[in-house]
Amino acid sequence: MLRLGGVVLNVFDVSRSAEFWRAALDYSNAGREELLKPPTNSQAPIILLDEDDRTHLDLWVDSPAESDAEVERLLSLGARRAEWSYPPDADFVVLADPGGTLFCVVNTAG
Repeated sequence: MLRLGGVVLNVFDVSRSAEFWRAALDYSNAGREELLKPPTNSQAPIILLDEDDRTHLDLWVDSPAESDAEVERLLSLGARRAEWSYPPDADFVVLADPGGTLFCVVNTAG
């Protein structure tokens, strides 16, 4: 099932932004300063702070087959594949909504 798993925020200073968002949302570090996790028992998405990537949503699925099915479903709803340079071991697909806003479908199966 497709779900909102993460929000990637483009920031100018990871340390300052991490401090702010942890306090503002009662989030904590998830092993890395730039990766913030919600309070225990919360179904809120993780937040990834990034100085290079643009702000976007990460939509999570649990398997490669589910990723393929959801990408096809989203394309049928009007999304389009974005031009992207993928690493060899990519576990995500970059799409754009009908207005051109980028988002990712991420296979969390690893």
